[in-house]
Amino acid sequence: MTVTMAESKTKEPKTESKMTDHGAQWRQEWADAQKLKGPGLKGGSPFYRNIEEELDLARQTGGGLPLHLPSHTIDFSTCDVLGLGRTGALREEFLKELEANPGFHITAGGSRLCDGTHKYHDNLEREIAELVGVESALVVHSGWTANQAIWSTVPRSGDVLVYDELMHATALAGMKVSLALEQKPFRHNDVDHFIETMEEVKETSPLVKAGKRCVIVGVESYYSMDGDICPLREFIEAAKDIFPHGNAQFIVDEAHSFGCMGPNGLGFVKEQGLEDEVAIRMITLGKALAAAGACILSNNTIRSLLINQAKVMICSVAPAFPLSAAGRAGFRVMQSEKAQQAREYLHDLTLFYLDTLTSNPIYKKANAKGLLRMPVHEDGDWHEVPITHIVPIWCKPKHAYYLSFHLVKDGINGTPIVFPVVARGEDRVRIFLHAHNTREEVEFLVQSICSWAEEMLEIEASGDKNRLPTAARLAYDLMEKEKGKN
Repeated sequence: MTVTMAESKTKEPKTESKMTDHGAQWRQEWADAQKLKGPGLKGGSPFYRNIEEELDLARQTGGGLPLHLPSHTIDFSTCDVLGLGRTGALREEFLKELEANPGFHITAGGSRLCDGTHKYHDNLEREIAELVGVESALVVHSGWTANQAIWSTVPRSGDVLVYDELMHATALAGMKVSLALEQKPFRHNDVDHFIETMEEVKETSPLVKAGKRCVIVGVESYYSMDGDICPLREFIEAAKDIFPHGNAQFIVDEAHSFGCMGPNGLGFVKEQGLEDEVAIRMITLGKALAAAGACILSNNTIRSLLINQAKVMICSVAPAFPLSAAGRAGFRVMQSEKAQQAREYLHDLTLFYLDTLTSNPIYKKANAKGLLRMPVHEDGDWHEVPITHIVPIWCKPKHAYYLSFHLVKDGINGTPIVFPVVARGEDRVRIFLHAHNTREEVEFLVQSICSWAEEMLEIEASGDKNRLPTAARLAYDLMEKEKGKN
C-alpha cells in the first residue's frame, strides 16, 4: 500500500483557515432552509400544505435542516476515523479488487432468496466470519438495514426487550415492529438500574423467570452522541446471575468501535474477550472501514432466522458488487500495519486533544460558567481509562448552532446536535477525531472553540441578552433577510 493512514500528521494546518471566512455557503444554505413555506400554500392542496406547516414549526426556531455541501478545510466530523478514505488507502485496495474481478456485474439482480446471492457474496461472508471468529457474517446494505432486520425479527413473542435508553434510533425503529411487546429501557450505562430493570422483568414475567422465554438486551459499544463506552462485562455478569437458565442474550451495536479497537481492529467485544457471551454483533463498513454497508455477526441459527423472516432483507435486492467489493477492501486494509499505526496514533491524538483543550484557561473559565462541558470527561481521568475518538462539546440551548457557525467560519465542520436527536437541554457539537488529523489541526480546533467561548463570556458579562456572537449573527441576519422576502 503506497498511501499511509496518517500521512497528513506532519503537515501544518492550512493557515488561510485563520483569516478566510469559510462559512458563507454553509450559513446561506442554513438560512434558505428556514424559509417558511406553509403561508404560501394557503388555498392549495392540504397534502403539501400540512407537510410544510409541520416543517415550519422547526423553521421558526432555526431548526430546518439542509443538506450542506462541503465547505470546510479541516475535518472533525466525518466517520472516516482511520483516514482510509481520506488518504486513498481504501480506494487503492478497492481498485485492486475490481481488477481481480474483471467480469463483475454491477447489480446483484435480485434479493438474497431470489437469485441475488452470488459466489462473491458467499466468499466475502465466509472471509469475514473466519476473520472475526463467528459462524455467520451476513452482509447487508447499511446499519439501518442491519438493525431493522435484527430487532424486528430476532425477538420472539413473549420475549422481553431491555435496552439502554440511548440506543440508536435505527434499533428503536426495529423494536417498534418486534413481536416482543414488553420493552424496558434502563438509564444510560447505569449498571445498578440495569440490574433493577432485569430483576423487575424476572418478577413480572413468569415465562422469562422459568427460562421459557428470553430477555434480549440491547447496547452499543461506543455511543456515537456521547462518546462513552458500554460497561458490557458488568451487564453480562449481572444478567447471568439474574437469569441462570441462559435466557438473557445480548445484541451489541459496534458501528463506531469496529475497526477502531481490538486486535486488528476487530472491535470492542473481541477486545473484551466476550465473543461467547454476545449472541449478535452489528458492525458497519462505512465508518472506520470507509466503505459502505453493514454486517450481522452471529451463529447459523440467527442467520437462518434472518434469511427466512427479516422482511427488510427478503424484500430488498442484495448488495451490489461495488458495495461488497468496497467492504472486502476495507476489511483487508483494516488488518494492515498502517491501520494499526492509525489506531494507535488516533488514541494518542485524542489524549492530546483532551489535554490541550482542558488546560486552556478560557475553556476552564467557560466550563466553570457552564458554557462548555464534556460530561464523559469531567473526572479528568482519560489517561487512566479507555476513551473513544468521539469527543462532543456540550453547550447551552441554541449555543450548539452558535458554536457550529463559528467553527465552520474557521473552516472546521463541527456538527450541531439538538433535540429531538438528543434530549432537551443536551445540545452539543459532535466532534470526531481522525487518524488523518494533525496535532496542529487539533490545536487550531481548540483555538477556535476557545475563541468562541471567549466571545460568549464577554457577551454574558455585558448582560446584553439580545447580542449574538459574530458568526451566529451573520447567520441569523441572513435568516431575517430571507424572511423579509416572504
